[in-house]
Amino acid sequence: MRLGMVGGGQGSFFGPVHRTAARLDDQFDLVAGRFSTNADNNRATGTALYLASDRIYTDFTAMARAEAARPDGIDAVSIVTPNYLHYQAAKIFLEHGIHVICDKPMTTTEDDATSLVHLVEQSGLCFTLTHTYAGYAMVRAARHLVQSGAIGTIRLVQVEYPQGWLAHSVENGQSKQAAWRLDPSKAGPSACLGDIGTHAYHLVRFISGLEVTELSADLQSFGPGRVLEDNAHIMLRFKGGARGLLWSSQVALGHQNDLRIRIYGEQGSILWSHTAPEKLTVIGPDGASSIMEKGDQTLPSEIQSLYRLPSGHPEGYFEALGQLYKDTATVIRDNNAKRLCHDAPGIIPDVLDGLEGIRFIATALESARHDSRWTALPPRGV
Repeated sequence: MRLGMVGGGQGSFFGPVHRTAARLDDQFDLVAGRFSTNADNNRATGTALYLASDRIYTDFTAMARAEAARPDGIDAVSIVTPNYLHYQAAKIFLEHGIHVICDKPMTTTEDDATSLVHLVEQSGLCFTLTHTYAGYAMVRAARHLVQSGAIGTIRLVQVEYPQGWLAHSVENGQSKQAAWRLDPSKAGPSACLGDIGTHAYHLVRFISGLEVTELSADLQSFGPGRVLEDNAHIMLRFKGGARGLLWSSQVALGHQNDLRIRIYGEQGSILWSHTAPEKLTVIGPDGASSIMEKGDQTLPSEIQSLYRLPSGHPEGYFEALGQLYKDTATVIRDNNAKRLCHDAPGIIPDVLDGLEGIRFIATALESARHDSRWTALPPRGV
């Protein structure tokens, strides 16, 4: 299928990652883009990617209009801009009948997120939110174990996502990535939660299936002069009585991208770490632990089929993000065959996950403003 991209110009961190992931399973061919607001960067990026000159656009609105009118126009667009442009770009492409793959957080406000939910529902188009970790085989294996009842009723959930790259002040001209992520006009009302906390929150919901009913948030800005938070401790209460803890930080020296989750049930526990993504620790009712890993013949066939290489050949982040692109391609084809996109069984993070992530951020900010007061989250949906 033909893919367009908004954002991801030269110097971008995630643009090249998304382009590699999209190519991984031969499902998408990048044919058009508006890569940067800087005209020279935009042209140079498109030229380096061997795009036709008339499909290197200077404006994403013009891109949506032109591509929708072409007989060989793009089927989907990947949006990898700073947060403040996600809504504008997603809206215009949906309005022109083009499927959307969008980085998180989906928008910067709940009103905009709700607007996108309505647009997707009205159009029947596909909307994928790139919570990459949902593409890992062992994350899906963990979800399968929970759904099968292997660990019994869940009691406790602990998730953490610490990084250390903002432990020192690097946003004043030293780091382009830090500059926009800590700027409310580009990142929205949250930094750490919007950037990585939403990943941790989605991972909890994706694996456990539990609904968070209320939370108590303690947010900090340790960096001098920072308006937005760079650290978050959040207690969670789940429907049914389970309890949880979520920690996300970008000032934890010594950590790079150390996402991990632990889920404790009445009959067992499961532990997964992003630093060892092909292994899932499973603890039985007697407390004995075992390692489920790539090549394990006890894995369901739908999990085993996610691996592209034989056992002994490690796979990681590119493959996980590539899996979301591959799943999206499958769903788009189903959509084109008049099978609706939202018939997918909750595997692909979608527009409702995007709305849920925005509400999580808003609720955490509200709780923190009131001295960590327990604050209710709206139920899933609009």
